[in-house]
Amino acid sequence: MNTLLINELQKKLHNEIPLTKVMNIQIQTYNEKELITTAPLDININDKCTAFGGSLSTMTIISSWSLCWLISKELGFDSKNIVVIKNENSYKKPVTKDIVCYTQKPSQQEIATLKEKLQTKKSASIKINSIIIENNETCVEFQGYYVIKL
Repeated sequence: MNTLLINELQKKLHNEIPLTKVMNIQIQTYNEKELITTAPLDININDKCTAFGGSLSTMTIISSWSLCWLISKELGFDSKNIVVIKNENSYKKPVTKDIVCYTQKPSQQEIATLKEKLQTKKSASIKINSIIIENNETCVEFQGYYVIKL
Protein backbone atom coordinates (compact mmCIF):
# COMPACT_ATOMS: atom_id res chain seq x y z
CA MET A 1 0.00 0.00 0.00
CA ASN A 2 1.40 3.37 -1.03
CA THR A 3 0.81 5.33 2.19
CA LEU A 4 1.62 8.73 0.66
CA LEU A 5 -0.85 8.19 -2.18
CA ILE A 6 -3.53 6.95 0.22
CA ASN A 7 -3.00 9.97 2.50
CA GLU A 8 -3.23 12.29 -0.50
CA LEU A 9 -6.48 10.64 -1.59
CA GLN A 10 -7.96 10.77 1.91
CA LYS A 11 -7.23 14.51 2.15
CA LYS A 12 -8.55 15.10 -1.37
CA LEU A 13 -11.83 13.35 -0.56
CA HIS A 14 -12.44 15.23 2.69
CA ASN A 15 -11.31 18.62 1.34
CA GLU A 16 -12.87 18.54 -2.13
CA ILE A 17 -15.94 16.34 -1.62
CA PRO A 18 -17.40 17.55 1.71
CA LEU A 19 -19.97 14.74 1.91
CA THR A 20 -17.13 12.22 2.36
CA LYS A 21 -16.02 14.08 5.49
CA VAL A 22 -19.57 14.26 6.87
CA MET A 23 -20.00 10.52 6.23
CA ASN A 24 -16.50 9.91 7.69
CA ILE A 25 -15.45 7.74 4.74
CA GLN A 26 -12.02 6.29 5.46
CA ILE A 27 -9.58 4.41 3.27
CA GLN A 28 -8.56 1.21 5.03
CA THR A 29 -6.50 -0.75 2.52
CA TYR A 30 -5.34 -0.57 -1.04
CA ASN A 31 -3.45 -3.33 -2.81
CA GLU A 32 -3.10 -4.95 -6.25
CA LYS A 33 -6.51 -6.58 -5.81
CA GLU A 34 -8.83 -4.02 -4.21
CA LEU A 35 -9.53 -0.79 -2.38
CA ILE A 36 -11.33 -1.14 0.97
CA THR A 37 -13.18 1.84 2.41
CA THR A 38 -15.29 2.20 5.54
CA ALA A 39 -17.84 4.51 7.11
CA PRO A 40 -19.46 4.31 10.56
CA LEU A 41 -23.08 3.23 10.77
CA ASP A 42 -24.03 5.74 13.49
CA ILE A 43 -23.83 8.77 11.15
CA ASN A 44 -25.04 6.93 8.04
CA ILE A 45 -28.16 5.44 9.61
CA ASN A 46 -31.80 5.54 8.57
CA ASP A 47 -35.09 5.34 10.47
CA LYS A 48 -34.88 1.50 10.47
CA CYS A 49 -31.50 1.56 12.27
CA THR A 50 -29.75 0.23 9.18
CA ALA A 51 -27.40 2.00 6.78
CA PHE A 52 -29.15 4.68 4.72
CA GLY A 53 -29.45 3.72 1.04
CA GLY A 54 -28.04 7.08 -0.01
CA SER A 55 -24.96 6.47 2.13
CA LEU A 56 -24.51 3.00 0.63
CA SER A 57 -24.82 4.41 -2.88
CA THR A 58 -22.38 7.22 -2.07
CA MET A 59 -19.90 4.71 -0.61
CA THR A 60 -19.84 2.62 -3.77
CA ILE A 61 -19.68 5.60 -6.14
CA ILE A 62 -16.93 7.39 -4.15
CA SER A 63 -14.93 4.21 -3.57
CA SER A 64 -15.00 3.38 -7.27
CA TRP A 65 -14.10 6.98 -8.17
CA SER A 66 -11.22 6.73 -5.67
CA LEU A 67 -9.95 3.57 -7.34
CA CYS A 68 -9.99 5.36 -10.73
CA TRP A 69 -8.01 8.22 -9.18
CA LEU A 70 -5.45 5.78 -7.71
CA ILE A 71 -5.08 3.91 -11.00
CA SER A 72 -4.59 7.13 -12.98
CA LYS A 73 -1.90 8.23 -10.49
CA GLU A 74 -0.17 4.84 -10.71
CA LEU A 75 -0.17 5.12 -14.50
CA GLY A 76 1.56 8.49 -14.21
CA PHE A 77 -1.43 10.66 -15.11
CA ASP A 78 -2.65 13.58 -13.04
CA SER A 79 -6.27 13.51 -14.06
CA LYS A 80 -8.40 16.29 -12.66
CA ASN A 81 -11.47 15.02 -14.47
CA ILE A 82 -12.88 11.64 -13.40
CA VAL A 83 -16.64 11.27 -13.56
CA VAL A 84 -19.15 8.47 -13.19
CA ILE A 85 -21.27 8.25 -16.34
CA LYS A 86 -23.46 5.26 -15.51
CA ASN A 87 -23.97 3.12 -12.45
CA GLU A 88 -26.26 0.59 -10.87
CA ASN A 89 -26.62 -0.53 -7.27
CA SER A 90 -28.45 -3.68 -6.19
CA TYR A 91 -29.45 -3.80 -2.54
CA LYS A 92 -29.52 -7.43 -1.39
CA LYS A 93 -29.62 -7.13 2.40
CA PRO A 94 -29.73 -4.32 4.96
CA VAL A 95 -26.41 -3.18 6.44
CA THR A 96 -26.62 -3.21 10.25
CA LYS A 97 -22.98 -2.53 11.16
CA ASP A 98 -20.28 -0.10 10.06
CA ILE A 99 -20.13 0.02 6.25
CA VAL A 100 -17.26 -1.83 4.57
CA CYS A 101 -16.93 -1.41 0.80
CA TYR A 102 -14.67 -3.60 -1.34
CA THR A 103 -13.84 -2.11 -4.73
CA GLN A 104 -12.21 -4.57 -7.11
CA LYS A 105 -9.29 -3.43 -9.21
CA PRO A 106 -9.87 -4.06 -12.93
CA SER A 107 -7.75 -6.67 -14.72
CA GLN A 108 -4.25 -5.82 -15.92
CA GLN A 109 -5.59 -5.97 -19.49
CA GLU A 110 -8.37 -3.46 -18.70
CA ILE A 111 -5.83 -1.14 -17.06
CA ALA A 112 -3.46 -1.50 -20.04
CA THR A 113 -6.30 -0.57 -22.41
CA LEU A 114 -7.16 2.41 -20.20
CA LYS A 115 -3.53 3.58 -20.29
CA GLU A 116 -3.30 3.26 -24.07
CA LYS A 117 -6.52 5.23 -24.61
CA LEU A 118 -5.42 7.94 -22.18
CA GLN A 119 -2.08 8.24 -23.99
CA THR A 120 -3.60 8.36 -27.48
CA LYS A 121 -7.03 9.95 -27.00
CA LYS A 122 -6.59 11.77 -23.65
CA SER A 123 -9.88 10.17 -22.58
CA ALA A 124 -10.95 6.66 -21.61
CA SER A 125 -13.68 4.82 -19.76
CA ILE A 126 -13.44 1.88 -17.39
CA LYS A 127 -15.90 -0.36 -15.55
CA ILE A 128 -15.50 -0.63 -11.77
CA ASN A 129 -17.26 -3.08 -9.43
CA SER A 130 -17.79 -2.66 -5.70
CA ILE A 131 -19.55 -4.71 -3.07
CA ILE A 132 -20.55 -3.94 0.49
CA ILE A 133 -20.24 -7.02 2.67
CA GLU A 134 -21.42 -7.72 6.21
CA ASN A 135 -20.95 -11.06 8.01
CA ASN A 136 -19.51 -12.59 4.81
CA GLU A 137 -22.72 -11.79 2.93
CA THR A 138 -23.06 -9.36 0.04
CA CYS A 139 -25.45 -6.56 0.98
CA VAL A 140 -24.88 -4.21 -1.96
CA GLU A 141 -23.53 -4.83 -5.46
CA PHE A 142 -22.36 -1.91 -7.59
CA GLN A 143 -21.24 -1.58 -11.18
CA GLY A 144 -20.16 1.79 -12.50
CA TYR A 145 -18.62 3.22 -15.63
CA TYR A 146 -16.17 6.08 -15.20
CA VAL A 147 -14.61 8.40 -17.73
CA ILE A 148 -11.13 9.74 -17.11
CA LYS A 149 -10.07 12.79 -19.14
CA LEU A 150 -6.65 14.39 -19.18
